[in-house]
Amino acid sequence: MKEVIVYQIDSFTKEKFKGNPAGVVLNAESMTSEEMQLIARELNNSETAFVFRPDDPKENFDYHVRYFTPTTEVPSCGHATIAALYAKAQEDKLDSCTITIKTQIGILPIHIERENNDYLITMTQGKFELSPAFDTSITQRIVEALGLTMNDLDEKCPVQIASTGHSKVMIGIKNNMTLHHLTPDLTALTKLSKEIGCNGYFVFTFDIKEKDILTNGRMFAPAIGIAEDPVTGNANGPLGGYLIQNKIIETADSIFEFTGKQGEAINRIGNVKVRVSVKDNQPNIISITGNAVGVFRTIMDLK
Repeated sequence: MKEVIVYQIDSFTKEKFKGNPAGVVLNAESMTSEEMQLIARELNNSETAFVFRPDDPKENFDYHVRYFTPTTEVPSCGHATIAALYAKAQEDKLDSCTITIKTQIGILPIHIERENNDYLITMTQGKFELSPAFDTSITQRIVEALGLTMNDLDEKCPVQIASTGHSKVMIGIKNNMTLHHLTPDLTALTKLSKEIGCNGYFVFTFDIKEKDILTNGRMFAPAIGIAEDPVTGNANGPLGGYLIQNKIIETADSIFEFTGKQGEAINRIGNVKVRVSVKDNQPNIISITGNAVGVFRTIMDLK
């Protein structure tokens, strides 16, 4: 009998059935890639994280983490990392600490802060990269596939790819009501993903009246089996770098911090705290912080 312990964790929230659900398998040492993909498909979350110890104890990281959508493996995932380390902290009753995880985008430090027998998780993301803005024809096709018009775009926000390891197209729009009522053409977005080399589309707006919330967003990635991702660390984190590099947000400080909201339109609201260290007026190190809450823990028999 081959058994694994499977968690369902909601990230970027402290309320069950809100935020972004992720599957987590903590004892994945003996699993094959095919088994990981099958579990991810069965759980049908946007991502499931599989955690296992390094093969060689001399390797300079604490855990190896792999991420699968229902249809494919992806290099990194913010909310599933938050979920995995939250589950690990709860399982092992960890005190506040920093551990390192190996992912396809490199070895990343993750800070676990213990607060009243609960945990807050901060993930340092990969290197920030920003591609040139798309030309008018590609922009037009992206906008139309999302069910938008060119007039909906926020003029100060170029449509371009930003990444901290798992890239997203940034699309800034003027109106929160427009954001809430988006009806994207998922087939058209999937086709575009193959052409532009990016599978995620993050639509965001500054048109939000809530105190301490800078942006509201939605993220679509149908090319990898995610019609809509509820709350996306790998979108909100790069958004911070995008805002600084494009000088959409001016800061005289060496640190830019904000909170991004997501998931409102699909009743899975969550908040991502983003921190961007700024060096020579350019984004340097980006991290995201989130709460989490456990929904269930079960044992799955693979044989």
